[in-house]
Amino acid sequence: MTVSQMAATGRPTAAGAYPRRWLAAIVMIVGALMDMIDVTIVNVALPTIRRDLHASATQLEWVVSGYMLAFAAALIIAGNFGDLFGRKKVFLIGVAVFGLASLAAGLSQTGAELIAARVVQGTAAAAMAPQVLATFRSIFAGAERGKAFSIYGAMLGFASAVGLVLGGLLTDANLLGWSWRAVFFVNVPVAVAALIAGLRFVPETRDPGARRPDIPGAVLLAASMVAIVYPLLEGRQLGWPAWVWLLLAAGVAGLAVQGLLETRRARRRNSGRQAPAPLLRPGLFRVPAFAAGLGVQMAFAAGMQGFFLAFALWLQAGEHFSPLKAGLTAVAFSVGSFMMAPVAVPLAQKRGRSVLAIGGLLMAAGIAGVALAAPHIGVNGSPWPVVPGLVVAGAGLSLLVIPLVSVVLAAVPVEAAGGASGLFSTAQQLGGAIGVALLGTVFFGYLTGHSFEAAIVHTAPYAMVAFALCAVLSMLLPRTAVSEEALTES
Repeated sequence: MTVSQMAATGRPTAAGAYPRRWLAAIVMIVGALMDMIDVTIVNVALPTIRRDLHASATQLEWVVSGYMLAFAAALIIAGNFGDLFGRKKVFLIGVAVFGLASLAAGLSQTGAELIAARVVQGTAAAAMAPQVLATFRSIFAGAERGKAFSIYGAMLGFASAVGLVLGGLLTDANLLGWSWRAVFFVNVPVAVAALIAGLRFVPETRDPGARRPDIPGAVLLAASMVAIVYPLLEGRQLGWPAWVWLLLAAGVAGLAVQGLLETRRARRRNSGRQAPAPLLRPGLFRVPAFAAGLGVQMAFAAGMQGFFLAFALWLQAGEHFSPLKAGLTAVAFSVGSFMMAPVAVPLAQKRGRSVLAIGGLLMAAGIAGVALAAPHIGVNGSPWPVVPGLVVAGAGLSLLVIPLVSVVLAAVPVEAAGGASGLFSTAQQLGGAIGVALLGTVFFGYLTGHSFEAAIVHTAPYAMVAFALCAVLSMLLPRTAVSEEALTES
């Protein structure tokens, strides 16, 4: 099959599959791994960044949430750009920009410079992410497609653990005197290699029926997200002035306005008038299971990202763990996740939503275990007291998150599955940014006048509430789940 044939149809031709499809898959997975590793690799380096750049507490929150906020704001329209202009083209642009932004992050001399580089990184990651699965749908079919999806999912799960260890290892090793900067510099050669291999092996695909992107809507959506997260990040140090709450309300109103505009456009389209590609897809929110599932995704991301920001700072700044020791301690969470990952989907297919509810409760219980064990660590002591809680929380993550999309899509029309998945990814990133802002505010606010140990113990219940909310919302999901094969074929 020729590249021109695939570009025209967006899928393999009857003459046969693209011969270099597995090489293309490897290249795209490597590009996506840069994004996934960067989500966790930075957390371990935060205390060192704080000391080296004399960054404020709010700036540390922005280093994490700025990346996720940019990712969330750009993700949906990036998928539309790939459908319209070519997924290979948008993916490789994302890889190139991600590599340059990583170089800029490593060269940063101030907290503001690092935050700016992280925002560009997040935008570039958003350009890459939706092109991967969309290209897989085009170059693979049948059982091969399911295998490619499974490999991709397994590698992304593996990336979170790699990021924790790699972040600590690179920061501790202090290669060439780079210290924390190495966690960003490591992306540069990977991006160069992915760019060269991508030009050669990744085929160009697009959707012939793709509609024009909604640029004004994307700007409104991004501005609304920033208006929601900015007050939560900056409010504590500004003393919570009245304009903070007004800006937050304006952000929520902006999302509502975008939803109303898309509803009106949908009516015009039904009347034969052309409209741009939807971003929020408001019709999906009328499906109770979808709305509940989106709530689960946001609450989970908020609790997880917010808690592990505080967790990394407590271990290193409070208990004087080295970055590597802190990273290895957090790997216990990934171990718990890996233990339950193989059985999560089969259990959800048999038991449905109750499995997800149990996962949320296990996460809450695990965080409670960490909080109870925190006083028993001691300065540069043994991490073993918190390991059982981390393992339990990790096991809960697999039961909650891995089957979540399949359970929700059981109640979503097949033709809307792609849009629903995109919104779920956006909700995850936005929820993470909000969680860092909220739990970071609690942690740093309590830290004034208290120890790091007291601050993490005080912050943990807020994460537990988020995971308990996941369990409650899970009971609003469908009782059953669809199979992985059905998802990959939809």
